[in-house]
Amino acid sequence: MFQFYHEDPTLESYWRAVILFGRNVASYKFALAKALHEVSHQQQSVIRLDELAVPFSYYLCEHLKHVDKQTTSASSKFLDYCRQYNSGQIAQKKLIEKTVQLGFVNVIDAFHNVHNDELPKRFFEDARKTHQGIILTDEFYLLREQSQVDDLLEETEARWRLVETAWEMNLPKHLVQIEYDQDILIANNNLRRVNVTKAKSALNGYHRGTCFYCGCSISLESFDIDRAEVDHFFPHRLRQCDASKPINGVANLVLACVECNRGELGKFDRLPHPDFLEKLYIRNEYLIQSHHPLRETLICQTGIKPEKRRAFLNDAYRCVTRTYQASHGWRPKMKALYLPR
Repeated sequence: MFQFYHEDPTLESYWRAVILFGRNVASYKFALAKALHEVSHQQQSVIRLDELAVPFSYYLCEHLKHVDKQTTSASSKFLDYCRQYNSGQIAQKKLIEKTVQLGFVNVIDAFHNVHNDELPKRFFEDARKTHQGIILTDEFYLLREQSQVDDLLEETEARWRLVETAWEMNLPKHLVQIEYDQDILIANNNLRRVNVTKAKSALNGYHRGTCFYCGCSISLESFDIDRAEVDHFFPHRLRQCDASKPINGVANLVLACVECNRGELGKFDRLPHPDFLEKLYIRNEYLIQSHHPLRETLICQTGIKPEKRRAFLNDAYRCVTRTYQASHGWRPKMKALYLPR
């Protein structure tokens, strides 16, 4: 995890570290992340809790309408108030009062803590004792100015959907598998299949908003010239030599720019150069360091220990190169080729 933002110490990487690797015992961090962006439009850096409570409670109430389980705890007084608001039992004024009282108890303290370490950059300071709220930092406003800010919000929503879907299915984590189908990630426990979220939105943060192959910036907007596309690192023909490999599993999905994916000299169904195999391994380890369901899915698909997961990828690569010798070794032709450091 440390490597994730230290090899690319940008504000976007620190933000993504919070969303992707921060603790998931409740969905409050996602609601807070979205609320921060909303209140930042105000012409002030000091945000009182009663102001922050309006968008914070709104996002939680909206998600509760679709997925009632928003925490790993058996009960939550605060979420009960949100449910009462949704059912018309209490007014918004009462909801905001209870949000200020109960909703921010842990999330403000824990927001910048990732794997028991404080991030070196903060997006707000805790000012509950001095200003009854928080103070947005210069780093947060700089983040707001970045071109990828809309993608960061979409990634936050996608991550929220993944986590709450795993909770909603209420089964042992290792039984929930995440698969790919037409740009949608599907949660599948063999008894039930649920459309979760867009694959591009869920994966983009782990790629830091760049093409897996050439390193150029990619966008989640479908009509942008630099739009992201989902690529199968190992082509579907891998099934012809080893039907057991999860071609549509997240372990085999990467994001690529249009040029690399299907441009004039694009990858198409070729096998990438072996250098990219190490990069895929590192990307998958980032996924595993995040919390379920992607973590559990990767472990189930590729192995419980790092050496097993590396062997899984090497075996798949050998399988394809043995069967289709002419198709391996593809590299992108242009831009800032990114390989593991």
